[in-house]
Amino acid sequence: MQFILTANTDPVRLKLVRDRTRMLKQGWPWVYRDWLAETPNAPAGSRVVLHDKDNSIVGFGMYDPIGPLAVRMCAAGERLNDELILSRLDTALSLRRALFDERTTGYRLIAGEGDGLPGLTCDLYADHAVLKLDGDAPAGFWDVEAIADWLADRLSITNVFLKYRSDAKTRGRAVRGPMPAGPVQFVENGIRFQADLVQGQKTGFFFDQRENRARIGQLANGRQVLNLFAYTGGFSIYAGMNGATDVTSVDLAKPAMEEADRNWALNGLPPDHHHAIAADAFEFLEQAKAQKRTWDLIVVDPPSFAPAERHVVKATASYQSLFTAALNVLSPGGIIALSSCSSHISQAMFYDICETAVSKARRQATILGVHGQPADHPFPLICRELQYLKFILLRVR
Repeated sequence: MQFILTANTDPVRLKLVRDRTRMLKQGWPWVYRDWLAETPNAPAGSRVVLHDKDNSIVGFGMYDPIGPLAVRMCAAGERLNDELILSRLDTALSLRRALFDERTTGYRLIAGEGDGLPGLTCDLYADHAVLKLDGDAPAGFWDVEAIADWLADRLSITNVFLKYRSDAKTRGRAVRGPMPAGPVQFVENGIRFQADLVQGQKTGFFFDQRENRARIGQLANGRQVLNLFAYTGGFSIYAGMNGATDVTSVDLAKPAMEEADRNWALNGLPPDHHHAIAADAFEFLEQAKAQKRTWDLIVVDPPSFAPAERHVVKATASYQSLFTAALNVLSPGGIIALSSCSSHISQAMFYDICETAVSKARRQATILGVHGQPADHPFPLICRELQYLKFILLRVR
């Protein structure tokens, strides 16, 4: 198998003007444009040989002639070839086989930089695989046909779907097998779900909250639960499966709420215990406060409010406002889960946001747990920026 599209073309030779050799050899995954002496006009995805100021080879990667990340590192101290890529793919698969059994058939199989395969993501939904390429450099570098061959060789795969970016004219293409004709089913911790791989957000489901969904399930028995930004009802289904007396799911997208109802029914849960409401979360909370409605357990899992560094100040205010509003409808002694998936909001910043929201709500809180992404979403130790998911459980007085 030849996994690198540009393997037979001459590499781009680049030179560092900043002393970043040590951190790159420790696993830092990116080379920024201003670290380099020059950035030639070579095709996106070209192989890179990176040299330090003394012309010694630092490592190998893929090139982006336009974006702020000029190089995504693929190897430092190793030769970049198909044998290395195959070894990393097999290592990624071995990890997941150690993590999951037949009770969980939906998970992230390849997590980009975390598996030493920059810009490449693969999510597995039972016998369906969804590939994503993060930008022009990975799209020009990775041979998705070869990745699909590897998947078919190692796993029982019905189809491999390459999903394009959200701004693309089409949703994607089938690499192996037919296009998924409709939602596909999988199980997570023994709970049944279905996901629309073609039209759904990201690859169709959010596997990174798996362990946090289970934590909410552990706390749900006998409680009234509110799930904000519920998407297709992941947290809601776990709550219902674990004895919640009543569950309300809120999301702006009506199709997502319809899918949440279907996931609820898929698990044989009583229909009158679930209320799927297509509404803006901020408006819903304002109305709930006016009506003096409260819930015992609330999950607040919004989309990223800070997709770029320039959005951090505005995002901070939005998180504080949202969390304060949610705290205002939490029963005394209730539990609330506050989450952020923005890599530009650090763990320390998120603590401050939560503390400010609790203060504005005139409440007191005790931390029950601080959590993040699970083991099928690994990241390099040196690159905390890839520790994007924050999830804090609070008991509130």
